Amino acid sequence: MNTLTYLIFIFSYVLIASRRLSLLPIGRPAGALLGAFLMVAVGTLTPEESYRAIDGNTILLLFSTMALTVYLEDAGFFQWLAQIILSACRRPVTLLWAVCLLSGTLSTFLVNDTVCIFLTPVVVSLCTRAGLPLGPFLIALATSANIGSAATLVGNPQNMIIASLSHIPFPRFLMFAGPPALIGLLLNGALLWFFYRGRLPREMMLQPLGPSVSRDPQRLKWVLPVMGGVIIGFFAGFHLGYTALAGVLVLVLLERKDPQETFARVDWALLIFFCCLFIVITGLAKTGIVERSWSASAGYMSFSSHEGLSLFTLLMTVGSNLLSNVPMVLLTGPHLGELGNSEMGWVLLAYITTVAGNLTLLGSVANIIVAERARDQYTLGFVEYLRFGVPSTLIVLSVGVALIYRIMT
Repeated sequence: MNTLTYLIFIFSYVLIASRRLSLLPIGRPAGALLGAFLMVAVGTLTPEESYRAIDGNTILLLFSTMALTVYLEDAGFFQWLAQIILSACRRPVTLLWAVCLLSGTLSTFLVNDTVCIFLTPVVVSLCTRAGLPLGPFLIALATSANIGSAATLVGNPQNMIIASLSHIPFPRFLMFAGPPALIGLLLNGALLWFFYRGRLPREMMLQPLGPSVSRDPQRLKWVLPVMGGVIIGFFAGFHLGYTALAGVLVLVLLERKDPQETFARVDWALLIFFCCLFIVITGLAKTGIVERSWSASAGYMSFSSHEGLSLFTLLMTVGSNLLSNVPMVLLTGPHLGELGNSEMGWVLLAYITTVAGNLTLLGSVANIIVAERARDQYTLGFVEYLRFGVPSTLIVLSVGVALIYRIMT
């Protein structure tokens, strides 16, 4: 039975990690769905066990934050904010910094993937109007969104899972992860300036007044205070998922219309993907191989030594790029206590698996979203991204991990 379970996991992993396998091009969500079905079909898990494997807190929080982001987009928030910030930029280098900071800041409280979905067309339009090369600005958008999302428990899906598993209060996590994420964002901006200042013209060809904004002032008057109330609820220690859901329901009641169109724009494929991934990982864990692996390796990755911390960082970075960050969190999280300070372990796990996504173009969903959304205007190449992604990831990870270790010990 265990051998069959291992084969199912490997098969599912190949479908998930390859994004779109040429022999079976069904995509990541369907690949995870097939793996979850097979785990039950062969008897590794019972249907009841598969239901219990799904982390409802994570799914609720992910759904609610995506719905809130749709309401923000419908009110014209993203284009309005981008126009305010970016129209003040007179030089391309300043604009590059603005994209970096805007992307990272928004991703702190909104899911980084959805921020990239809505900001990519804005950045493409702006660069096209100003006659600027798209590559540096797209890389700035993607890498900054990943780094900024590491600051909070609601910035990305893997941090949402950590919120559910670790039970660390929102303000406490931000206290530890916020400073490294902020410093990482500034380092990333400085690297962007260093790498691309020679490719950017000294002045704009066209004053960047920003894209035309279809802003609904009345809706913004509702959406912004509600979003602010949700963030206050996070800091107050309320349940993250239900706090975000309360914000969604307030907006539904204020608009007084069927929210079917809004809910239809939620990424249901992503929700299915995570539900099924929980089931696949639980099936693998039931074989005992995860426990045995950790028992054999935990002694080498103790947080009490710099060598152990370095090995943990390396393993999480490589694993996040090969296996993807969410599976790494699910496989690693239950065993962090074996390495020493479990609270520090959770913060390190969140930071490392998130920043590691900047290593390659395929390292995170946010990167892929930016590349795909800009595909008609610009082809963001793997090598082009890699030239910046490798040094940025190594520097931001090194500084951030050292800072977290210093703060929490």
